[in-house]
Amino acid sequence: MTRARARTARVCVPGLAAVALGLPAGADAQTPTPAPAPAPVPPATATLKVRAERLLAPGLAARGSHWRVRGTLTPFVAGQTVTVSVFVGHRRLKSQSEVVKPTAGGRGTFMTPVKVNRPGRVRVRVVLAATPQLAATRARVTRVRVVRASAGPGSGGPVVRALQRRLAGLRYAVSSTGAYDARTARGVMAFRKVTGMSRTQTASEDVFRRLLNGGGRFRVRYPKAGRHVEADLSRQVLALIDGKRVVRIYPTSSGAPATPTVLGSFRVYSKTPGTNSLGMVDSNYFIGGYAIHGYPSVPPFPASHGCLRVPIPDAAAINAWLRHGDGVIVYR
Repeated sequence: MTRARARTARVCVPGLAAVALGLPAGADAQTPTPAPAPAPVPPATATLKVRAERLLAPGLAARGSHWRVRGTLTPFVAGQTVTVSVFVGHRRLKSQSEVVKPTAGGRGTFMTPVKVNRPGRVRVRVVLAATPQLAATRARVTRVRVVRASAGPGSGGPVVRALQRRLAGLRYAVSSTGAYDARTARGVMAFRKVTGMSRTQTASEDVFRRLLNGGGRFRVRYPKAGRHVEADLSRQVLALIDGKRVVRIYPTSSGAPATPTVLGSFRVYSKTPGTNSLGMVDSNYFIGGYAIHGYPSVPPFPASHGCLRVPIPDAAAINAWLRHGDGVIVYR
């Protein structure tokens, strides 16, 4: 083959080099263009809500009491944490991370316990830092006023209203005026008797602490006795009971050691409204001359001639509730 023919052969066989290399002819023209990378998914917008729980009253906490901050995060995404910071005035009391746990409705929840030992204004801030799944967000600041919770005759305001509301919830006979009146003082006395505290009419910080911790509940001893009275002489309290339900709790003064009140189960057999010649008011007799009645003197210890004395302002309500044949159960 001449040199001219050899050159012609090389020119007329396109892609010869590609064939020699094991590549398809025209490979340079057929190389695919790489697909563009997918756009990143932006993090979802989250909603963060927070509330304070187990307070003395809305927005009000007793110093030294245990309350908590509970929050919800929407939507729930596994692995999220929030930072809860508690400030008293301008000082940060605590700051800690809480893991968000799943709850109903596609939401997440978290809880942080709080205890503040001095009065002041508390602010709680909750923040969710940005993550690949959720955008950064923060809850509305929660504000709580911590107070020295105590009250006595002549005082009033939100602390007294909170005291009255909690005592009434336990069925103690108290008023709801927001003023620490005589009726509230008697309710506090009954609460102190039930809880084994010193028998005074002042609501100290210990009283509020026990209320917040669930103390002071009257335990019905005879739930199958139907509509009846239970007189607990060891605690010097009297409770109106309807089956298992406590209707009302009052302080009482039973028989002195020389003239003790009889123990046992009885029934109301006679009712005499008004005041009799012995100064007994709205009497409800349950055996012989023994009665539940109002009297001017109701000390916090056994002092009667055998009857169950109650404060005169409470006697009318007790007399109106009791009926002939209702039970009266007296025990220690």
